[in-house]
Amino acid sequence: MAPRFGKTWKALWNPDMYHGWGKNRNYFEGWYFKWVSPNEDVVLAIIPGIAMSESGEKHAFIQVFDGKNCKAWYHRFEAEDFKPEPDRFGLRLGENYFSGEKVRLNLSNLSGEIQMKNPHPWPKMLGAPGIMGWYSFVPFMECYHGIVSLHHELQGALKFEGKEIDFTKGVGYGEKDWGRSFPKAWIWMQSNHFDTDAPICLMASVANIPWLTGAFTGFIVGFLHEGNLHRFATYTGAKMTAILEGDGVRVTFAEKRKKLEILAMPAPGTDLISPLSGEMTGKVNESLQATLDITFEIDGEVRFRGMGRNAGLELAGDLAALLSQ
Repeated sequence: MAPRFGKTWKALWNPDMYHGWGKNRNYFEGWYFKWVSPNEDVVLAIIPGIAMSESGEKHAFIQVFDGKNCKAWYHRFEAEDFKPEPDRFGLRLGENYFSGEKVRLNLSNLSGEIQMKNPHPWPKMLGAPGIMGWYSFVPFMECYHGIVSLHHELQGALKFEGKEIDFTKGVGYGEKDWGRSFPKAWIWMQSNHFDTDAPICLMASVANIPWLTGAFTGFIVGFLHEGNLHRFATYTGAKMTAILEGDGVRVTFAEKRKKLEILAMPAPGTDLISPLSGEMTGKVNESLQATLDITFEIDGEVRFRGMGRNAGLELAGDLAALLSQ
């Protein structure tokens, strides 16, 4: 087995690993670490990745997003500084290191180490190595998505903008994207903070998906509740409706016996740099102060109702393409 094929095949079955072996142009890959301090006064998103333009120009990066103060920094690196491990999720980027177990940072405005304990990865199933189900095997997708951990405990401290921040007993979340470009329109939301002590997570992504000669609206949703992961996805046969409501959006997902309704309300955020044809030239406004009002039912009985806070929310592009008629 050729070394590159072996690494690509292993990454296919382990979405958190690097997928760009052999890629030299029109490609991006990035991970997203969200950390909330125990008293919830600090919410950070750390986004390491690599970008390759259509002409073959490459660079690596680490974006830092301060969700409470609505500030973002883009730390640029040479592509040669981007060194993923071939047999597991591990990435060295200059003097920084990222994995599913820990992140070590040495940036001009952010340094320290955070360990991530008791992760809740997306379960693997026959024919479905990750959150994308069988779409993971389709070779021409514009953008692929993976979950590193739906919920984990944090341990460690950071020095950020001259201040010491202790994240021990805080809560984290991790995901990633790779491919050519972000979609032309998408809705993304995520929260781990509801009024419950048990590990909980809601993440939902709705996007315009190019497909052969046309496009369709695809979605993937995971609701971790009381130790169970409830999935709603295009590939599971679930149905979705989406309507604008005030400044927010109300989305409803239904499949067989289960129903999940979410009212996502935006809050102040800032622009992050996003990929277009492998280049980091796009912009997407993201908030880490949004709220998600959710109701989850099984057989018509409400099993959970609550308001998610410290929520990540992106409402991007031509949303009309995603809304129910």
